[in-house]
Amino acid sequence: MARPMRLAAVLTLSALLAAACGLATAQSVALAGLLGSKALLVVDGGQPRSLAVGDTVQGVKLVSLQGDLATVEMGGKRQTLRLGGAPASVGSSGEPASGNKIVLTADSRGHFMTQGQVNGYSASMMVDTGASMVSLSAAQADQFGLKYKQGSMQGMSTANGVIASWRVKLDRLRVGDVTLYDIDAVVSSGAMPYVLLGNNFLGRFQMSRNNDKMVLDKRF
Repeated sequence: MARPMRLAAVLTLSALLAAACGLATAQSVALAGLLGSKALLVVDGGQPRSLAVGDTVQGVKLVSLQGDLATVEMGGKRQTLRLGGAPASVGSSGEPASGNKIVLTADSRGHFMTQGQVNGYSASMMVDTGASMVSLSAAQADQFGLKYKQGSMQGMSTANGVIASWRVKLDRLRVGDVTLYDIDAVVSSGAMPYVLLGNNFLGRFQMSRNNDKMVLDKRF
């Protein structure tokens, strides 16, 4: 009987370890969109995943979907996500992230994409070394509650000509585990699918690249 008992103990321990790993897989999740009866969830800053109620991805289970709210279960706890709101995190205290390093992986097109927050609102972001400042569209600014039209309007040169733009200051900008405060940005009247992380953001970091990895170490 000793051998079967030892085998059962090993199997039980393996199951517990697998469960623990499953709970620890996802660290953050955001509601990025709605597709009928399905929710588009962004887990750990990856690509949006379509889930129906009851589906699970990376340890995140969609429990219910009502209006622009989704209830998920992660890390043994249930949390409610609002469309366009800040991501929920396992063990999060609700305080801004205070890390010093960001690690990004290039997508199939060679772009460095990530999921972050502008003033607490979830946003898809892309590193753009050709942009002098953090840039976002007027539609994104409206979503984030920025009163950009109170600032001075200026012209911005684009491939399609000069378009209207406004200078604003973001209270906080979070990418990964790093939060920066009082960041200057430009709101453009043109369409823009992502918040562009320009050089005034990148200049706050020591940047290094290794193949498809970009590491940003915060300098100040």
